[in-house]
Amino acid sequence: MERFAEAAIVAVALLSIVSVALILIFVGKEALPVLFSSLVHEEVTPASMIFPHDVNGHAVFSWQPVSEVPKYNILPLFLGSLKVTVVALLFAVPTSVAAAVYCAEYASHRVREFLKPALELMAGVPSVVAGFFALVVLATWVQNAFGTEHRLNAVVAGLGLAFATCPVIFSVSEDALRSVPQSYRTAALALGSTPTQALLRVILPAAMPGIGAGIMLGFGRAIGETLIVVLASGNAALVDANLGHSTRTVTATIAQELGEVVVGSAHYHVLFALGSLLFLVTFVVNVITERALYRARQSLKGSR
Repeated sequence: MERFAEAAIVAVALLSIVSVALILIFVGKEALPVLFSSLVHEEVTPASMIFPHDVNGHAVFSWQPVSEVPKYNILPLFLGSLKVTVVALLFAVPTSVAAAVYCAEYASHRVREFLKPALELMAGVPSVVAGFFALVVLATWVQNAFGTEHRLNAVVAGLGLAFATCPVIFSVSEDALRSVPQSYRTAALALGSTPTQALLRVILPAAMPGIGAGIMLGFGRAIGETLIVVLASGNAALVDANLGHSTRTVTATIAQELGEVVVGSAHYHVLFALGSLLFLVTFVVNVITERALYRARQSLKGSR
């Protein structure tokens, strides 16, 4: 029975890996014509997606794939994804880590048994519900509080994403804090540290690799979210740094346009190229973060 269970777990893991690999192969195959197909290059080239210019040589940063002269500049889309993700993390990271610290270090057993499941249950809230809440409630509140020019903007979408991101960061951070050996706390207090000093100088640094992993999971959750940004971002592909303006993300663009695009057209292949680039960006960020966390773990081991 034990061998059967082990074999089943291995089979499920291998099936998951193969499924992800096949998805990446399919997406990559559909994106390749952007680089190599002469038919696609009649409308779009890799250079025009990043450094677009009109006939007079002026830069034109716009996403208008169905206009008389199609424009496929990806900068507004990636800038929009970056804006809403940054807003989400600026709100979610301190809130989630603070909640994890309270739950792991200060809350009583009874409070912890109620608080942790309640916060983790937020992960079960459907994205469309969070997006609808941001559309109806948060958008009005943000505009009244900050006087934003556009009712639906990067701030509203980022706050909506924070609701989806907080449970992920909280759960991983709380587990990382509770995995710090009790001897660290006891030794710090025995050496004369106050509980706050022990937390800031001993416990948090020891748990930082786990907290960093939780933040990266939250980053992946935020940048890959679709429905919340479709409902709450305003879906205007603008190139500016104003968080109070409407914006549009890569995921929202793919979700809204892929269902109606002509299969095999330049627009079709560019949307798959967007998906490939989004995967590449998240992969590079995860690799860099993993290296940084590895060095943090090594430095902590060396300081013990």
